[in-house]
Amino acid sequence: MKKQQKEQIKKALKAYIDRFDSQGQASRTLKGVSSATCSQILNNRWELISDEMWRNVATQVGYEETQWNGVQTRDFKLLTALLSDAQKHSDVFAVVGDAGSGKTYCLKQYAKAHKRAYLLCCNEYWNRKYFLTELLRTIGCNPGSLTMAEMTTEAVRRLKLQDHPILIMDEADKIKDVVLYFFITIYNQLEGHCAIILCATNYLRKRLEFGLKRDKKGYPEIWSRIGGKPFNLDGLGFSDVVQICSVNGMQDRKRIKEVYHESNGDLRRVKRLVDAFNRDLNDDLNLYKRP
Repeated sequence: MKKQQKEQIKKALKAYIDRFDSQGQASRTLKGVSSATCSQILNNRWELISDEMWRNVATQVGYEETQWNGVQTRDFKLLTALLSDAQKHSDVFAVVGDAGSGKTYCLKQYAKAHKRAYLLCCNEYWNRKYFLTELLRTIGCNPGSLTMAEMTTEAVRRLKLQDHPILIMDEADKIKDVVLYFFITIYNQLEGHCAIILCATNYLRKRLEFGLKRDKKGYPEIWSRIGGKPFNLDGLGFSDVVQICSVNGMQDRKRIKEVYHESNGDLRRVKRLVDAFNRDLNDDLNLYKRP
């Protein structure tokens, strides 16, 4: 790995650690990375650090080698404002938006820029124990051999000790009901102490409404705790696409309009089309057009 890359990873690691109250707390959130390794990186003692470890650190602290410039879309600004207000007032709500609308990018940027902002990227394979393990690790606590009851108590205790923390559950529509019920438990114990945000695609709204209609266990309580309805994001607008294309090297208005129509409101498709343009595949973008 080149020295320039290592310098950038070191910079990203320092910014990551600054979000926490101590280096030890930050290192406990990184899988397979000790506090000693963090110190070696920050103090330029790199001789014994393998390229594999560098890549491990880079992945977890948000370093990206690709030269893609993100922008503050209208949804980015709206979601950032909602998160900031929620953290300030310890509010609880849900936010839904289309796949590819940039939700995750915004959440990661917010977590990078704010102390005590904890982002959980949920997965469908999570069970209750895995959820609690990830929650504790994310807030800088080693779950060790704690039982699920002890992990829940410890997570609540740690969050209550902090000044206006915010817990963000991205892709919350993926988790099973038994895990989603922990939202109720955590809310009940942290109300007024910690902001909690559920963020997902519109499937979460449909899932909650369906469960509410069927009077499914836990769903009326969840619906009530998020204030009766999720916030809706607006989606990707033409001005957003213009801004994204412009800062990533595409200035041709005709090409930008083509990207906007072909992307179908999906930022991932925007990136793919702009990357194709930057790799001189723009003579004919059929390769990246929707079938």
